[in-house]
Amino acid sequence: MTGLLDSMVINSGVSVAAPCSTVQSRKCIQKSGLNPVSPCLQRSPWLQSNAPLTSKSHNNIPHIIFGNFWTVPRQDCYRGKTSSIYNQSAQEKTREVEMPPSTKSGTLLRSSTGRPSPLGVSQLGDAVNFSLFSKHATSVTLCLSISGRSREFSKMESQMQEIPLNPKENKTGDIWHVCIENLPLSGVLYGYRVDGPEGWHTGHRFDKNLILIDPYAKLIEGRRVFGDNNEKMSRFLGTYDFSSLPFDWGNDYKCPEIPEKDLVIYEMSVRSFTADKSSGLEPSIRGSYLGVIEKIPHLLELGINAVELLPVFEYDEFEFQRHPNPRDHMLNVWGYSTMNFFSPMSRYASTGGGPLAASLEFKKMVKALHSAGIEVILDVVYNHTNEADDEHPYTTSFRGIDNKVYYMVDTNSYVQLLNFSGCGNTFNCNHPMVMELILDSLRYWVTEYHVNGFRFDLASVLCRGPDGTPLNAPLIVKAIAKDPVLSKCKIIAEPWDCGGLYLVGRFPNWDRWAEWNGKYRDDMRRFIKGDGGMKGTFATRISGSSDLYQINARKPYHSINFVIAHDGFTLYDLVAYNSKHNEMNGEGGRDGCNDNYSWNCGFEGETRDPAINALRSRQMKNFHLALMVSQGTPMMLMGDEYAHTRYGNNNSYGHDTAMNHFQWNQLDARKESHFRFFAETIRFHRQHPLLGRDTFLTKADITWHEKNWDNFDSRFLSFSLHEGKYGGGDLYIAFNAHDYFVKSVVPPPPSGKFWYRVVDTNLPSPDDFIVGGVPGVKKIYEMAPYSAVLLHAKP
Repeated sequence: MTGLLDSMVINSGVSVAAPCSTVQSRKCIQKSGLNPVSPCLQRSPWLQSNAPLTSKSHNNIPHIIFGNFWTVPRQDCYRGKTSSIYNQSAQEKTREVEMPPSTKSGTLLRSSTGRPSPLGVSQLGDAVNFSLFSKHATSVTLCLSISGRSREFSKMESQMQEIPLNPKENKTGDIWHVCIENLPLSGVLYGYRVDGPEGWHTGHRFDKNLILIDPYAKLIEGRRVFGDNNEKMSRFLGTYDFSSLPFDWGNDYKCPEIPEKDLVIYEMSVRSFTADKSSGLEPSIRGSYLGVIEKIPHLLELGINAVELLPVFEYDEFEFQRHPNPRDHMLNVWGYSTMNFFSPMSRYASTGGGPLAASLEFKKMVKALHSAGIEVILDVVYNHTNEADDEHPYTTSFRGIDNKVYYMVDTNSYVQLLNFSGCGNTFNCNHPMVMELILDSLRYWVTEYHVNGFRFDLASVLCRGPDGTPLNAPLIVKAIAKDPVLSKCKIIAEPWDCGGLYLVGRFPNWDRWAEWNGKYRDDMRRFIKGDGGMKGTFATRISGSSDLYQINARKPYHSINFVIAHDGFTLYDLVAYNSKHNEMNGEGGRDGCNDNYSWNCGFEGETRDPAINALRSRQMKNFHLALMVSQGTPMMLMGDEYAHTRYGNNNSYGHDTAMNHFQWNQLDARKESHFRFFAETIRFHRQHPLLGRDTFLTKADITWHEKNWDNFDSRFLSFSLHEGKYGGGDLYIAFNAHDYFVKSVVPPPPSGKFWYRVVDTNLPSPDDFIVGGVPGVKKIYEMAPYSAVLLHAKP
């Protein structure tokens, strides 16, 4: 868009980025249903004091809208200076409506018009303001439970107090709002009934019989204990807390700012990390945020410096069991089914503590990880929600509030919900209101919870327009890259979706976005298992995938290198299974990827054959060494450090069992062998300057000891990395993917230095990795089948 970086000054003098000309801005605002020229309307008398908003939420900063996206002024620029159409109150006549007495206090509640900004719930003096967007709704009713959570939570809908909103008084543009006096400042549960146009053909899915979750709710109340069958059909409602003191991050607290080139990422699940009895933790904190804190020493011993948490936004683990289907025996343990984008998963709190405890304990976890020098990256799912499809809808929020805004809908198709996520619906990410929701959510997790970055699940969905058409410069992707609040965040795309939009190396990036490098995963697997014709591609991947990322100002670290991730085989299963074994998922083995590029080393599954098990161990070490000597950002999966198995299941999202749970007893059994090799290799990667570069390799940086690039049958590759200005000593690295011994000619070391053998994956522990290396390397190094070596040049 023209003029995207042009500065505009609005009324108060606050400078913001404008995406289009002033004329275009007005057209865009009018198109959205908002009035850019309405005068500020009269507030009710009890708001005449012009007191500032007192909510602790970052989202109390007014939003200024221009064109197709909105910006948020810096918090230090606000203090009553910024003019916003969302600061206008609807026509208030100081009308007050007396509500039934609260069962908690007996105090009469009084309602007034309220404000449209900020969206969600905010504190307005001693009152509470509620604001909800719905462009197509014809009626909105606020539902309140002042007595809080009852024992029969799933049946409490009938006991809620309801406040109908008058569209003439409680609506500004497309924003419905109301302010309630004498309402408790915490513990209140709330939701909305929303009605609108009927008729399937319209694309709307309004149902006034449902109480819906506010998309901007910061806390969600529902089932308290993960997997509690007694509350399987529990409803979920929003809640808030304006009475607690701000979290104490501490005077000596410092948020780590690790350069991207130095990251070593550990993908993990909060629940599965400590849910197993073998964790040794008290049952009350297993599978919780506090459980992660208890295991930080393990993360430090392993050597990683960033955790990438599988989704921690509120979701319903029982979603598969709400109606009979082949998957109704499973619990969603991965969490890729977001119910709300602001609230931490409440059932990851300890002792069934609920949403307030979850919020507090999440912050404690982040603080503890940061104190240990470990960054926190969240796996976020903005490509779809939990609300499923039209055949079996699970309407909890967006669908019932404004289906045609929040989702991609084709009213001319029999199946109206477009499905680029593979989960029944697709979030309409480039709609202005949806885009603002996503940005507000991301900012909130940064400002309120201090997270360091985000990995965007199926991020190619963010590159589609409302009709699903791919966009070359999607506004939401650019807005995330340019947002000042997110400027120091790591932003990582999973650059594909289930509609075939594969963007590895081509994801719109503005030199900010990193990518899960799916080509790295596939090519590394194929070479190391011994596929022919892969040597040249293997060399490209291990040297930083310059064919994909050496463009504009992108860097090697924009390639997130991985061999294993949460979906797919574990590292052990990659070398133990030729085929997936997903029968326990209930879909007849039809789910999960078929192209795994795996090799079972001669036997499918578990075996006691010592030769096969030794080969599998060797291959796992080969993969890990390749990952840690590659240019780019390495990422490994939780459990691979002790060779966790899912017994060939490559899509284990629904098993809250040992299939996904970290097995701490197995870690203990392999601590001095498999784990030791993994930890030492990570440590070597972090310490050696040649393995964490921020520039692509040149001819002066690397020598390929290779003349058979075009030989399809050649499965041996060796190369030297030269220290140059970086220091640290030259490295010689070789991989033999043949099924026979290869005599490798070792080049002479630099003058005044000798080669020391650090790694030989064919040797048993502890000789497979020698800290500091051992001297005596000869000119010919005989490499075993399926093995790798690393030599270090030292005086």
